[in-house]
Amino acid sequence: MYRARIAHRGLRWPRDPLRFSRRCYVTDTEVEKARQYCVAQLRESDHDSYLIRNLLLKPKQDAYDALRAFNLELVRLPELVSNPIIGKLRMQFWRDAIIDTFAGKPPKEPIMILLSKVISKLTESGGTPNSIKFWLLRLINTREQNMDNRPFASIAALEEYAENTYSTLMYSNLATLPVQSMHMDHLASHIGKACGIVAVLRGIPFLAAPSQPVRCPNGTSVVDRGRNPVLLLPLDVMAETGLKEEDVYRQGPRANGFQDAVFKVATRANDHLITAREMLKNLRAGQSPGHEYEHHGEEQHEYPLTAPGDYDTKRDLRRGFSVLLEGIPASDYLTRLEARNFDPFTVKSSWKLPWQLWKAVKSQQI
Repeated sequence: MYRARIAHRGLRWPRDPLRFSRRCYVTDTEVEKARQYCVAQLRESDHDSYLIRNLLLKPKQDAYDALRAFNLELVRLPELVSNPIIGKLRMQFWRDAIIDTFAGKPPKEPIMILLSKVISKLTESGGTPNSIKFWLLRLINTREQNMDNRPFASIAALEEYAENTYSTLMYSNLATLPVQSMHMDHLASHIGKACGIVAVLRGIPFLAAPSQPVRCPNGTSVVDRGRNPVLLLPLDVMAETGLKEEDVYRQGPRANGFQDAVFKVATRANDHLITAREMLKNLRAGQSPGHEYEHHGEEQHEYPLTAPGDYDTKRDLRRGFSVLLEGIPASDYLTRLEARNFDPFTVKSSWKLPWQLWKAVKSQQI
């Protein structure tokens, strides 16, 4: 039986550590079910990520699976909700889930359960998970701002979107390893921008066509709500090439200026991949990456004042190389897009991608 203690404001009861504990423990069985759920989501809805996770060392898979499954939930959310208010509520649910999970109180949701396991292991090994929380909240905020699928005003706006989504996802993955390196963040920034631009190009055949019934994770179909077709190519590129949205909706790839606009946007994505490859080559040779990191000094992009030594840079490249594998599917898509004369409507899936990823792992090249 508890005894009351004397305090300066009178009597108060001692804290019961079991009753007042804020930590929500999850069992090994729950973690295993959560792991299976996340892997199944990637296998069914994000084949590129599923291929990559199978090439990762087992200790790295849980973090990758949780982060990619989380991103997948945010990506398909606009197609699963009936109106913007519901969409904002769902985004707030995920925002609260992230905050609670990093506070040690994960909701009974598979992705958050697996993420809590990742956070626990990272903390036990002396890592600091706060940066992961920052990146995931930024990812939610950016996805929420772009739920209405508004066209990007310029190609620079598209790059900013890619930085705040795909690059941000790569930053969070680096933080789980953990790798804190300006050079790795710089590489992730360029590759993430390429991935974000490629995602927009890959989405054209789906978003520019009338909406189809959407299948939920549990297998049920959501009734088609008549989404209007959208074209997310940057408006400045469309103006430069004389492309009109209505022409794409009516004529598809035959619209005047369509393939020219796709070419210009794809070229920007390819430029980021070329820059990343050149940086990787220079860094491994012990040279300067070639240009300054534009996000240096921003929040969570603060690094020690002393420049990393040659050994430190090569060590970070080895530890974080798996994160850079995201550039392989992007490069593969751009190659297939070029072969189809920059017509996204006719690009087919690639049977070579698994081999290309395996080759990249063996050669440590992107």
